[in-house]
Amino acid sequence: MWSWVLHRITGIAIFFFLLVHVLDTALIRVSPEAYDAVIGTYKNPVMGIGEVALVGAVAYHAYNGLRIILVDMWSWATRHQRQLWWGVLGLWAVTMLGFAPRHLINVFAEIGGGH
Repeated sequence: MWSWVLHRITGIAIFFFLLVHVLDTALIRVSPEAYDAVIGTYKNPVMGIGEVALVGAVAYHAYNGLRIILVDMWSWATRHQRQLWWGVLGLWAVTMLGFAPRHLINVFAEIGGGH
């Protein structure tokens, strides 16, 4: 059940991110100054942490989507769906452990004036 719940939550979160992304990108055609102002608000640590959450949502949704495809197409996967879900969580953890520290170091280095 948790895989289903997390898949729905991440799907909705990604949808709303994409909606906001399309709208803020469309601002460049309306007003480049407004676009620059909006993009400027994204350069803060809260948004950097939000980017980690976004990558986490996309990674989980993608890996779990592949698990769902396997379960839908092959009977052996249906019999092993619990193990496959643990595999999804493992892949997700490896992805996040590879991404989050490096990204957050860059986010907080920019605040301190470094690169």
